[in-house]
Amino acid sequence: MRYISLASRPVGRLVAAARFFPLMLVCVLFAAQAHAFEPVKISRDDTALDLTATTDIHANQGEAFQVSTAPGPDGIRRRIEVRASSPAHQGDWAVFALANVSEEQLERVIVAPHFRLVNSKLFWPDLGSQRIIAITPSEGFALDRQPSPDADVFRITLNPGAVITFVAELSTPQLPQIYLWEPEAYKDTINAFTLYRGIVLGIAGLLAVLLTILFVVKGTSVLPASAALSWAVLAYICVDFGFLEKLITVTSSDERIWRAGAEVALASSFVVFLFTYLNLNRWHAHLGYATFAWIIGLGALFGVAIYDPSIASGIARLSFALTATAGLVLIIYLGFNRYDRAILLVPSWALILVWLFGSWLTVTGQLDNDIVQPALGGGLVLIVLLIGFTVIQHAFAGSAYQQGLFSDLERQSLALTGSGDTVWDWDVTRDRIVTTPDVSVKLGLNPGTMHGAARNWIPRLHPDDRDRFKATLDVLLDHRKGRLNHEFRIRAEDGHFHWLQIRARPVLGSNGEIIRCVGTITDITEQKNSVERLLQDALSDNLTGLPNRQVFLDRLQSVLNLAPEGETVRPTVMAIDIDRYKLVNDTLGIAAGDNILIALTRRLRRLLKPQDTLARLSGDEFGLILVSERDPQRVADFAEAVNKAIMVPINFANREIVLTASIGLVSWIDQQENAAGLLSDAELAMYRAKRAGGNRVEPFRPAFRTSGTDRLQMESDLRRAIERKELSLAYQPIIKLDNGDLAGFEALMRWEHPKRGSIPPSEFIPIAEASGLIEPLGMFALERAATDLMDWQHAIDKLPIFISVNISSAQLLNNELYNDVRSMLQRTRCNPKQLKLELTESIVMENPEQARLVLAKLKETGLSLALDDFGTGYSSLAYLTRFPFDTIKLDKALVANTSDKRNVLLRSIIAMARALEMQVVAEGIETPEDAAELARMNCHYGQSFLFGTPDTPDAALRLLKERYQVVKRA
Repeated sequence: MRYISLASRPVGRLVAAARFFPLMLVCVLFAAQAHAFEPVKISRDDTALDLTATTDIHANQGEAFQVSTAPGPDGIRRRIEVRASSPAHQGDWAVFALANVSEEQLERVIVAPHFRLVNSKLFWPDLGSQRIIAITPSEGFALDRQPSPDADVFRITLNPGAVITFVAELSTPQLPQIYLWEPEAYKDTINAFTLYRGIVLGIAGLLAVLLTILFVVKGTSVLPASAALSWAVLAYICVDFGFLEKLITVTSSDERIWRAGAEVALASSFVVFLFTYLNLNRWHAHLGYATFAWIIGLGALFGVAIYDPSIASGIARLSFALTATAGLVLIIYLGFNRYDRAILLVPSWALILVWLFGSWLTVTGQLDNDIVQPALGGGLVLIVLLIGFTVIQHAFAGSAYQQGLFSDLERQSLALTGSGDTVWDWDVTRDRIVTTPDVSVKLGLNPGTMHGAARNWIPRLHPDDRDRFKATLDVLLDHRKGRLNHEFRIRAEDGHFHWLQIRARPVLGSNGEIIRCVGTITDITEQKNSVERLLQDALSDNLTGLPNRQVFLDRLQSVLNLAPEGETVRPTVMAIDIDRYKLVNDTLGIAAGDNILIALTRRLRRLLKPQDTLARLSGDEFGLILVSERDPQRVADFAEAVNKAIMVPINFANREIVLTASIGLVSWIDQQENAAGLLSDAELAMYRAKRAGGNRVEPFRPAFRTSGTDRLQMESDLRRAIERKELSLAYQPIIKLDNGDLAGFEALMRWEHPKRGSIPPSEFIPIAEASGLIEPLGMFALERAATDLMDWQHAIDKLPIFISVNISSAQLLNNELYNDVRSMLQRTRCNPKQLKLELTESIVMENPEQARLVLAKLKETGLSLALDDFGTGYSSLAYLTRFPFDTIKLDKALVANTSDKRNVLLRSIIAMARALEMQVVAEGIETPEDAAELARMNCHYGQSFLFGTPDTPDAALRLLKERYQVVKRA
């Protein structure tokens, strides 16, 4: 060390200054020079002083460092030069000065902690290291280092009145904190923190062991995640509290790696706990994938921590903050959805957010004191403690029930609670009925209204049920045995009646008399309504309310059975078909067609007498049993009246619609055939009237049966074609409107007759429906489509297309459809997600309740369901929520409409479908401009002759190979 003195006396000061001016100039040019600073004054009572603010840091100053000392008691400033302890030193120095203003010698220690969380920064944080290599005073020898694992400690002695400048050689340019302590006060502080740290470490260790043991004992998935979090917190506390050095030998550079690794482990276990506890994979599979990728990324940080601990630590801190934020959003969302786990986690997460906010204030330097770092460590342990309580409460809730540790009475109570039934308790001796929960509330009445005497229930019952209810209770009391099983209707506050079912049994007293009757009340309103709808759909037409074909034939057969008994019953059967009804349907839409059918039904009903029967046999065909007229002329007049009633114009949408009908009639003759034969004769006459141009009444003549031979022959040929699999499918492309890619095909039935050539579906489908061949025909189409799809899959790898297949009403109402479809999927091994079943609105409306049940079963197989001809029916919107459709096909009448409101209507329907997560297919697109407009409306798919005509399976495969070039190799 070299000292340079400057005289402070007035005499000779100029001479001295001139003498040393060249040397001072050299010092300014070639050595670092600290600015003048004042020493920190120390007295006997100063036990702890923070020197951080009064310490000057000089970075990158080289191996030799020169500085002016603080003025001594004599007012003289001196210059000292200090050299680095190693040539490899970067030249980072710290300078401070101390002045003992007391009259006695003072012993102090200078303390510079290796790590300080305060102001360590969020990104690229300072993870700690050795701070001071050596300290050189301006007087005396270099200071002795005191042993300390987590701080640089140097002992100094200050003589009375001494002013000493200290130059500290730093290992890094950062010196987060430097303290001057009275030795005993420093020792007491260390001991106090050691006690606190020991308590916190003990609690953290016990929590980790406890949660691990519970995981071994209980085995639920949330416990290992909680145990992992507790062990990660314990590891962090061990590093932060300096306990790791007591277990293994750790250098200052190794400590940075351990600290970064502990923070990464803490962030990773935090993500795992949140995912496992909230069971996020249950809510959406993508959450599981995202969490797994997040954990993999954090796992890679363990490797990064070895090479650059600061980067790993910064990313871990950011991950912790993001996890806490994401957890807050999830807990709020799931809490509003009544998810009990999320609700239980609210207190713990609130504490986590408070801890996170405090940590942010600390690492950014906004919160600066000596207790904040150990306090945050204790806060982490408190968080784990609260999480442990939450997890244990959840894991062991209901454990007694899971292990069967409850009595038969408790089991029965749980079963009753789970059934949702209401307990009905009638105290016979006091004549008081009590229900639990109170049935009055379910009926919208004031609580306790239905509690009381049994007679109080009578006014609330349906008038038709009151006598039966009283009689049932009286019989039970008289016989003193048996069970009460009674259904009745009771009026709610809104005036509607609810169907309730009481099932109870009597409790006998010691004298054999009934003292009470206890059982359950079940609300069976929905079941009753479903049964009623099923019965109604099975017997009548859902649109018009008329009897269907089966009921019509049954009534006709009953009339025919009475006809031979006498002359009073001579029935006439009429088959009435509306001319050009399909044209009206296609032009004006299904809504117009439905309204026309309803209007015609009302007109025809006005012509009938009570003993006559009107039925809807099919889409636009009515059947009529005329019993009230026997005279041939009066029958002919009645038929003409029917024809005129149909011809009366119908007003719809500000336009008049005039319709005609083709009517065939046949009267009963002795020994005539059964009901089906008589109806067939009437239909033959109707077909003759239609072929003659329609708008006429045609009586049946036996010669018409020869013309029916062709129909029978075609039926026989169709049956043979199905058996020999001579029918084929043609595939019309369905494209994606946004990019023009091929999305799939619609399968259309084709029949190439060996003699008659190509027969259109409009001819052989009605024959199949009338002859009962539509079901095997439909299954043939479905299986052939699945087979063709599998053939295409073998030719082209990972083919992302679907095939739509139409099904008929007969198939939909077949109870075996679900089993047939499932067997077909097993045989063909076709992916059900690539098959769509298309149903029209009219098919669904034939029997809505049965359709709902069958479609729900079909949906279980994985098939897609499409509602065809959507947008033209008056009730189509209800289907979107009532039936499990995932695709709607816009009718071409709606797409090709040129009215001003077309775009508004299309845009609304498409937006509604997308909101319901349904796909939309637009049919009948005529121009590229229409396709572009629909694409801008976010319509998914398009299907029309603009994009391709129906073609053979081989042609479809060639088209697929053009679009998808990934071909499998043999």
